[in-house]
Amino acid sequence: MADREFVNTRTDGHVLIVEINRPEKMNAVHPPANQQLGDVFDEFAADKDLWVAIITGAGDRAFCAGNDLRYQAEGGEMFPVPSGFGGLTNRYDLNKPVIAAVNGVAMGGGFEIALACDLIIAADTARFALPEPKVGLAALAGGLHRLPRQIGLKRAMSMILTGRHVFAQEGKELGFVNEVVPQADLMDAAMKWAGLIAECSPASIRCSKDVVMKGLDIANFEDAFSTRYEGVTNMLKSPDFIEGPMAFAQKRKPNWSGD
Repeated sequence: MADREFVNTRTDGHVLIVEINRPEKMNAVHPPANQQLGDVFDEFAADKDLWVAIITGAGDRAFCAGNDLRYQAEGGEMFPVPSGFGGLTNRYDLNKPVIAAVNGVAMGGGFEIALACDLIIAADTARFALPEPKVGLAALAGGLHRLPRQIGLKRAMSMILTGRHVFAQEGKELGFVNEVVPQADLMDAAMKWAGLIAECSPASIRCSKDVVMKGLDIANFEDAFSTRYEGVTNMLKSPDFIEGPMAFAQKRKPNWSGD
């Protein structure tokens, strides 16, 4: 992948690292940045050799400070981006895992980007908030729906109705942060999690995410359990479905195809 003006990318094996690159703006995103991030995640979704993505922010001050309100106030064109903030908040068909490596401030739309990821690994300096009500707005890029679903109603409302800042350790206690590490260790920790995922069959991981996310839409457990999921059908057709048991029987490491 080629770097773009507002997004840096690199690969490490089967892992794609995506860096929001507007450090002078605390990595706040505007439509051009969101469009570029959307393009990056389109390419990630289509590339069978990329199995996991990590998204982070440039510098050590901010993951993403949310929507660039100054850009809007100064007359910047606010065209809609179909995939939403960070190319993720409106994306509902991505069955590959995405890890947020939160290296500082994650406010408003920035927090919503992190919530749209499957795991959140946070530096001990990270801060999270949905402060939109303090400026007459609301967290309408998914935060008002994802946060209650991820940590429960009362805990979520304690953030939503106050706009208060939550530091990384409290985020872990509330349940939306998976791990807190020193700032200097953040990317190593995120890569550790990505590596653990990449050890598994990509087809099985895609199947698992598909079943979990679609199953959450079905309130009744029996109905969710008995639903036919596309991810399961695809897993059963994958060469990995043969390779995994064969490697186990032969006591060797599997050679996953990614198909």
